Amino acid sequence: MRTILLFSGLYLILVLSSCSRSNPDTKQTQTDSTTVAMISEAKDDYTCPMHPSVHSDKPGACPICGMTLVKRLVQRTTSESDLQSIRAVSLSPTQRVIANVSTEPVKRQTLKKEITAVGVVDFAEPNQAKVSARFRGRIEKLYVSFTGEVVRKGQPLFDLYSPDLISAEQELILAVKAYNGSASNDMASDQQRMLQAARERLRIHFGMTNEQIVEIEQTKQLKSTMTFNSPISGTVIAKEVQEGQYVEEGMLLYQLVDLSRFWIYVEVYEKDIRFIKLGQSVGITTEAYPDELFKGQVTFIDPVINTDSRTIRIRTEFVNSAGKLKPQMYVKAVIQMVKGDALVIPASAVLSTGKRNVVWVEVKPNTFEPRVVTLGVHTDSQCEIMEGLNEGDVIVVTGGFIIDSESQLQQPSGALDEPRSNAIAHSEHKPVSAPEVQEIKITVDGAYTPEIVHVQKGKPVRMKFYREDNSECTKEVVFKSLNIRKALPSKKTTVIEFTPKQSGEIVFVCGEDMVRGKVVVK
Repeated sequence: MRTILLFSGLYLILVLSSCSRSNPDTKQTQTDSTTVAMISEAKDDYTCPMHPSVHSDKPGACPICGMTLVKRLVQRTTSESDLQSIRAVSLSPTQRVIANVSTEPVKRQTLKKEITAVGVVDFAEPNQAKVSARFRGRIEKLYVSFTGEVVRKGQPLFDLYSPDLISAEQELILAVKAYNGSASNDMASDQQRMLQAARERLRIHFGMTNEQIVEIEQTKQLKSTMTFNSPISGTVIAKEVQEGQYVEEGMLLYQLVDLSRFWIYVEVYEKDIRFIKLGQSVGITTEAYPDELFKGQVTFIDPVINTDSRTIRIRTEFVNSAGKLKPQMYVKAVIQMVKGDALVIPASAVLSTGKRNVVWVEVKPNTFEPRVVTLGVHTDSQCEIMEGLNEGDVIVVTGGFIIDSESQLQQPSGALDEPRSNAIAHSEHKPVSAPEVQEIKITVDGAYTPEIVHVQKGKPVRMKFYREDNSECTKEVVFKSLNIRKALPSKKTTVIEFTPKQSGEIVFVCGEDMVRGKVVVK
């Protein structure tokens, strides 16, 4: 019996030894098969979509947030090793329905951005006029006697009596008589100069018209008063004189304003300055007429920012033909920016990781891949894509956070660290032996879009500036720390290359140091 047992034991050792010396490939195949079998026979795994670190072998609630735990299913069509290699996330149809994942293609369309601001109605400066006393005297008669009266251009305002006016008229009459009675040419020449001086004094100092001066010369009659007329058509907003009052030279008597056109000053936040341009349409509403929209346009952008409120004052102009707008009225303004042929996606598709913006793309049915994108103009519901996506790409609109949570389960190292699509894009366009170039596209349109870009230390940087506008401010770009100054022709792309040697920030500005951007070197 002992002999039999010893023989059996020796046979078992020989069998195990022969198995251990078998083909390594066969051993690896057996191991992979065993692994797959273990995955297939694994127990149910329940996890929280918001807290992937929570696991349970039975249904229940998340101990952190209270959400119902979701059963994690293993996708059989794609192995775990394949998922890791392509850095994508695969969901089963059931998981997709539970996560409420919806997709739509990327499209080119017109993007409209509205900037809201508050403002105050004010007089249009060119439509104002002040009437002052040109010489001292007494108000003999007022033709416009109260504030708020509407006058026409050339309409009489008041009559002013002055002894100085009478003296000037007498000098004119005497000069006329002396000129007419001069006997010789030399005398006539002297008398003509005196006559011309008398005329100029009445016209320049006393404000007489040529017709009034000719009438005095012809009639030889003195006028004890002079009538002053309204210089513009408008409304009297200030009356500083009474009939019979004595006035001094330069004293303000009337202030007139044409109320058919107003300037409205609105305050725009610093972050929205790059979207404001001269000639943009502006709509305003008031509390007095909440259902009525008044339309105007931007006519001036203040070059100085208010340091207290961090806003910039924008002047807009409106026609007030109906007379509904009143001075010092508060208004709510909406400035609309329209950008055509933009690559636009819903704002809900963008996930911000703090360092970058990511969009999940469906590369094949139920398999999703993260893409780092560069954003341009964005509104509450839409975002413009400057780089990272192409027209027709199918992106995740809702459920992106759930996919991100699932990526942490399938790829604990983090799917969003360096998406494969970006790595492929770099490798396909550059030789393996050449150093990797960090290429950045900047749109210049009253501002730099994007304003802040991130690069890595020691890697060459190629910045492509495309200038859409033709303003004097943005005609060149300056990197002061790099001693680079380069002209930016309108509607063309200008390339600037450099290699950052140390971490920190590199600031680039326009030629007038009003538009600024920043390169963050990590």
